[in-house]
Amino acid sequence: MQRREFIAFLGGLAVTAPRNAVAQTPAKVYRLALISPQGVMPESHPNAKFLLGALAQFGYALGQNLAFERPAGPDVPAAQIMERAKADKVDVIVAWGYPVVLAAKGSGIATVVAFGVGDPVATGLVANLARPASNITGISDVATTLSTKRLGLLKELLPKLHRVAMLWNKDDLGMSLRYEASAKAAQAIGVEVQAVGVREPDDFNEAFAVMDREPPDAILMVSDSLTMLNRKRVFDYATAHRLPAIYEYDLLVREGGLMSYGPDLKESFERAAAMVDRIFKGAKPADLPFEQPTRYPFVINLKAAKAIGLELPPTLLALADEVIE
Repeated sequence: MQRREFIAFLGGLAVTAPRNAVAQTPAKVYRLALISPQGVMPESHPNAKFLLGALAQFGYALGQNLAFERPAGPDVPAAQIMERAKADKVDVIVAWGYPVVLAAKGSGIATVVAFGVGDPVATGLVANLARPASNITGISDVATTLSTKRLGLLKELLPKLHRVAMLWNKDDLGMSLRYEASAKAAQAIGVEVQAVGVREPDDFNEAFAVMDREPPDAILMVSDSLTMLNRKRVFDYATAHRLPAIYEYDLLVREGGLMSYGPDLKESFERAAAMVDRIFKGAKPADLPFEQPTRYPFVINLKAAKAIGLELPPTLLALADEVIE
């Protein structure tokens, strides 16, 4: 090789080496945890699929630039889960359930609420919806509006509706406030409220005994981890006593409930994913306003109606976004 060619060769190395080094620098891997009152959720959980599907639209893929926190069950205290998340350097938590989000607030980790915490201002999670001034942002709850609508649907079903049994978790502040909003909405339309709050699975027996003593015309179940875990008992009681019941999420109707009206969880997780993307890119939850869902499907299960001998008015069926045969 001649001297001039050798110098040119060395110059080429000087130019190409840094470029190759840059090209081989691994992309940042963002760590994400999906946490509910049942613990840290695996990627196989239905809500995880909603979230990961939405994040894929922003260019995130597991095993490439995204890592999912390993599962932890309900026996692990929320505070301990948060400590583990901090030790694992989790970048963002997506969560639902007031107790979980309260623990996340204490951890200081950026947190996006997917659903199910009630009014985040009334519970003290954030200063206000427009400027959370906290490590928490997400999807907020419009309990009064939704409660009025649910009771209106029950009234459409039962024009002579007199008493509604409201079932909720008394140990969850977010759900207690949602119950209060529902109770006020019922009183505003002249419907008596039968309060059947529960704190643990055994309390459902007493709740059903209260309804046995003073039978309501219908049931409204406020959804949280406790009532969701015992949902089949509520379905069975409603069927055995031929009681119409309305729930907050359509998944409960798909599993045997009569009807539901509430936010579309798929949309909620899509919106949560957009917030996660912004936080990954440097935004602070304190500066991200809480948002509200835009889709609220009304779903009816005809099989559940038939099981209690209920004929649904055509006007009610016409209002449904989906009728499950």
